[in-house]
Amino acid sequence: MQIAFTLLNILNWFSSFLPQLGLRAILAYEFWKAGYTKYTGSNWFEHIHDKFPFPFSQVPTDISWALATWSELIGAVALALGLATRFFSLSLIILTVVAILSAHMPDPSAWSSLKDLWTIAYHHKPMQNGNYGFEIPLLYLLMLLPLFFQGAGKLSLDHLILGRVKKRPNTMTY
Repeated sequence: MQIAFTLLNILNWFSSFLPQLGLRAILAYEFWKAGYTKYTGSNWFEHIHDKFPFPFSQVPTDISWALATWSELIGAVALALGLATRFFSLSLIILTVVAILSAHMPDPSAWSSLKDLWTIAYHHKPMQNGNYGFEIPLLYLLMLLPLFFQGAGKLSLDHLILGRVKKRPNTMTY
C-alpha cells in the first residue's frame, strides 16, 4: 500500500508541471510555425475575407494578416515561457476559431448535419475544396482549453511571478 501512495505522490508531483509543459511546447511550436509562415509569406486573407465571422470581417485584410501573424509569433513565445498563459491562450483560441470558420471548414452547402461534417473530415484530403480541414485546428483549440482554465503549471514564468507577488507584504492601505 505504501508503494501505491508513493507512486501517486510522484504522479501528483509530475502533474503540477509536465502536462502543461507538454501542451505549451507543442502549441508554441505549431503557432510559431504558422506565424513564421505568415511573416515570410504573402497575404492570402483577401481570398477568404468574406468567410471571416463578424466582427473580424469588418477589419481590413492587411490588419487581420498582421494581427494573426503577430498573435501567433508572440503567443508562441509566451506559451513557451509560460508567460501570461491564460491571456495568450484566449487570444489563440479566438484566432483558431476564426481560422476554423474561415479557412478550414468545408463549405456549409456540403454538409447538413454533424454526421455529414465528420464524414467529410474523415475522408478529407489536404487542400480539398480549397481548405486544409478543421481537425488539426480543432485539436489545437482543445489543447488550449486546459491552459486557459488551469494556467501554465509550476514550470512557468507565470508561476514564478505569482509566487513573488504572493510573497510581497501587503502595503496597501484601505
